[in-house]
Amino acid sequence: MSINSRRDFLIKSGLGFGAGALTGLLPGGGLLSAATAAELIDPLAAKSPHFPAKIKSVIWLHQNGAPSTLDLYDYKPDLQKLAGQPVPASFLKGIKTSTQGGVGKLYVSKERTWKQYGESGAWFSSLLPNLAQHADKITFIKSSTTIGATHDISILKLNTGDLNPGRPSLGAWISYALGAANPDLPPYVVLYNGDREPSAGSVNWSSGFLPAVYQGTAFRPGDSPILYLERPELRSAAQQRSSLDLLKQLNNLGAQRYPNDTELRARLRSYELADRMQVAAPAAVDISKESAATKELYGLNDKVSQSYGEVLLRARRLVENGVRFVQVVSGYPEGVESDRQSWDAHSELDENHGVMARMVDKPIAGLLHDLKERGLLDTTLVVWASEFGRTSWGESGTGRDHNPWGYTQWMAGGGLKAGYTYGETDEVGLQVADKDKAVDTYDLHATVLQLMGLDHLKTTFLNNGRSERPTVVYGKVIKEILA
Repeated sequence: MSINSRRDFLIKSGLGFGAGALTGLLPGGGLLSAATAAELIDPLAAKSPHFPAKIKSVIWLHQNGAPSTLDLYDYKPDLQKLAGQPVPASFLKGIKTSTQGGVGKLYVSKERTWKQYGESGAWFSSLLPNLAQHADKITFIKSSTTIGATHDISILKLNTGDLNPGRPSLGAWISYALGAANPDLPPYVVLYNGDREPSAGSVNWSSGFLPAVYQGTAFRPGDSPILYLERPELRSAAQQRSSLDLLKQLNNLGAQRYPNDTELRARLRSYELADRMQVAAPAAVDISKESAATKELYGLNDKVSQSYGEVLLRARRLVENGVRFVQVVSGYPEGVESDRQSWDAHSELDENHGVMARMVDKPIAGLLHDLKERGLLDTTLVVWASEFGRTSWGESGTGRDHNPWGYTQWMAGGGLKAGYTYGETDEVGLQVADKDKAVDTYDLHATVLQLMGLDHLKTTFLNNGRSERPTVVYGKVIKEILA
């Protein structure tokens, strides 16, 4: 009996490990539906969205450390005029959360110049000359807000919608709701550049209370992104297959005794996935066969942008191969000396942002161009996000403090109004000007889910008797930015 016919038999008969062991969990011990049985046998089986999706994949670019969007996209003539003066009291109205450095004087870098680009007339600073060429592909959200002003807490909220560990990340929700488009690759992959894993690590791509199979799979930088994936040299494929079959039998016996153990089911899935990934994953992230022109497009010819360019090139290859959610966390260029390994510029902002902008500018511009040329931008959403912004006042004379009250994020890709700006900050770039247009993390998540064909109100999971959803009890789709 073939694999497909055996699987169909198990689903239709309601028997086998997935169906038989878990039938007792249903109210009244009823029979499983075919769809439910299929999910239990393969929890990452592809599922239908709530309505036709605008996009197939998301590339989520987390700018770790929180860049000053006042120095990248949010040009404020009044801030230029008032630089060096105390912040007028009117701009501080409603601010209750104090930042670690206190309120200083308004600050403007003397090295920054500004220019408008494209038919949209979007403002870019001189830090992003390559990305500026793609102004008309970008949908700016200049009224972003969040809660908290501590990196680890706000990063957790950016990824999971909560300030405390335990909730699923957005990528995990999408994996749970839609399954895998490519059965040989994880539906949710995490990439990062630099010489160390991002701060707080896997809690930011956790499955939370969802079954463990939906958590993100982290790919390391370098030539061997997946630890222990290759089969040992002296071990044949047949020997490995026999071992996996034995492990599956033993784990199935355990699964019948502990049907609620999602870690066990995730382990079953991961063994089989790892077996298939030995062929699929190295090919999907192998950039060695990319053309010299493509490598140059992503900035691989510059040591500052090389490592970030490599992970973005891998991100493009992954969405080409059906990965639904690729989370890219910015690190720091290898071989560049600095006390700070992120965008976190409490002092020496010009030096820090000069390096960080050079690291991401050409690779992100290259990604947008490459996706467009390959016909992938219509089906892929690129999200440029950070845990919060930075204040319009200075800190330590040459830096900026944390700002959760008003900052810029952007998206580009299918289903959006390209070359469009939603919302704005006040005249000095400190707070959202129109509170009705404030965009919290929940709203950003709801909009991404909408583009994936998912209603955030109907994407639910029963946890401890409570029907949970990605946006907790908040969130609204930003309809004004949808095409």
